[in-house]
Amino acid sequence: MENKGKYYITTPIYYPSAKLHIGHTYCTVMADAMARFRRMQGYDVRFLTGTDEHGQKIQTLADAKGVTPQEYVDEVVDGIKKLWATMEISYDDFIRTTEERHMTRCQQIWNRMYEKGDIYKGKYEGLYCTPCESFWTESQLVDGKCPDCGRPVAKAEEEAYFFKLSKYSQKILDLYEEHPEFLQPETRRNEMKAFIGQGLEDLCISRCTFDWGIPVPNDPKHVMYVWVDALSNYVTALGGPDDTDLMKQYWPANYHLVGKEIVRFHSIIWPAMLMSADLPLPEHVLGHGWLLLGGEKVSKSKAAKGKDVIDPVVLIERYGIDALKYFLLREYTFGQDGMFTNEVMLKRMNYDLANDLGNLVSRTVSMIEKYCGGVVPAATTEDEIDKDLKAIAVGAQAKVEEQMDKFAFNMALEEIWVLVRRANKYIDEKAPWVLAKDESKKAELDTVMKNLAEAIRIISVLIYPFMHTTSDAIREQLGLTDVPAVWEDAVVFDKIDGVTVKKGNAIFPRIDIEKELETLSGIADEMAKKAGEPVSEPLKLKDEITYDDFDKIDFRVGQIIKAEKHPKADKLLVFQVKMGTEIRQVISGVAESYKPEEMLGKKVVVVANLKPRQLRGLESYGMLLFADDGDKVKVVTTEAPDGEVVC
Repeated sequence: MENKGKYYITTPIYYPSAKLHIGHTYCTVMADAMARFRRMQGYDVRFLTGTDEHGQKIQTLADAKGVTPQEYVDEVVDGIKKLWATMEISYDDFIRTTEERHMTRCQQIWNRMYEKGDIYKGKYEGLYCTPCESFWTESQLVDGKCPDCGRPVAKAEEEAYFFKLSKYSQKILDLYEEHPEFLQPETRRNEMKAFIGQGLEDLCISRCTFDWGIPVPNDPKHVMYVWVDALSNYVTALGGPDDTDLMKQYWPANYHLVGKEIVRFHSIIWPAMLMSADLPLPEHVLGHGWLLLGGEKVSKSKAAKGKDVIDPVVLIERYGIDALKYFLLREYTFGQDGMFTNEVMLKRMNYDLANDLGNLVSRTVSMIEKYCGGVVPAATTEDEIDKDLKAIAVGAQAKVEEQMDKFAFNMALEEIWVLVRRANKYIDEKAPWVLAKDESKKAELDTVMKNLAEAIRIISVLIYPFMHTTSDAIREQLGLTDVPAVWEDAVVFDKIDGVTVKKGNAIFPRIDIEKELETLSGIADEMAKKAGEPVSEPLKLKDEITYDDFDKIDFRVGQIIKAEKHPKADKLLVFQVKMGTEIRQVISGVAESYKPEEMLGKKVVVVANLKPRQLRGLESYGMLLFADDGDKVKVVTTEAPDGEVVC
């Protein structure tokens, strides 16, 4: 196979404060699929992942557990490595920031930046988020809390070293302008441009109030802050910044694959550090979206809450590695957020894997055994239906490559499933069970069996980067156990005459979704109990209504143009609500949740045909919709023009 050159791809290095969840799995599965794909194409692939193990949060967690920070991270990292082994992640190197090879090389990078005149000592005063290990200004906070994780921040002041990040503002903007492909998708690039446009401040890169970190060269009372320590891993894992063989072979990285919450670090701080250290920049930074659980980002704190199981080990034990990988890669669009629920996952597994792929393989192998003695026959006839199947089969590889070049994993799999669905339709069109009843149709029947076997063989090659275990299982049933899946073979439609097939177990058994959802809900409850969290409960609904009942309610969009407290009731707010050409007075008991000025200008949903009534001496004509989370109510808002009907 022709060597197409090097391909260095990385995941973020994960923070081992607790075991990983399905969100981390999503990123690593994408990187693994791409690494396997490029290897099949003939690239010299280097796939790096690892763990970011220093910082105040780790030290605090270790102290609370009564162990050393190193003991704490060793236990968590062991679990991470076992997870990646379970998922058969094909990384070439696993870097830990507590390894000597990383720490000494990280200090070398620090020295390069220092000698460049880009590091200086000063004093930092700011608002600090311990979980994120980030300092923020007052204006950057959201509702007074950390903009990244939403947790409280605390004022902090300490002596620190700073990196002259501000010096590189224009250079980073020039990078985006001259090489827009550096940061993708475009939405992330625009966000970073806007962030730089607000003005970059010099970056605090050391701490002296704890000691769990890499000592700063020549000033050991300071330890390196997360930026220099963690980001340097992509270089230190290759032996850099020295000009080692691995650095010569693989740097600069082709792709840094990261979650959108750390795009800023990788697309602003990291290239600035590399410029300072006189090292080449990575070619691409890709920011993928989040998996959302209940509308919020899946996080370690959510791993034991709710009715959806997000522990990848549990999901693998029930459905297999490849089913989980397929779901993650097929369901979500790279760069966009996606909602995760057990129901969405199970439906995707049933429809695509059991109904489409599993059924295709099972039916085909059974028919070859029944009609051809288990031996794939030669094809001696051809009609337009045969030609169409062949054209789709041999044309699929190029379409998959086109989508993979864009990191569009879901669309690459869709191109494969175009062939899967076409092969299933081919069976229905050809009706081999009818051909088998007519001896004069034996040649046509053989052609059908041959074409189906070849189509499935090509499918087994195309799915290998995404589901290599399933690919092997399919090839075993096709009698190709000792024949490796070769990428170039996907454009050839004549490889397996005379091969003996052997029917095996169903590749993807069908799932009873309703029963399985009940089982998963029970598992989620047990996990919540173990974590000390409240278990999930079914929604408690009012009595059912009919469509006729619902149709009686007139919902309208209204805009609050005036809001004030009720003169005779502390819990009531009085609103003047504009609905098209009409202004209504509506009174709501929400004063404990909202100040009057907080409601001004909001577009709200009004029950407009509710009979007026008196509330403490004032008329209320209508009702506003609010959601109740148990602690406070939240107003339901919309972007639609006032006066419009809500249906």
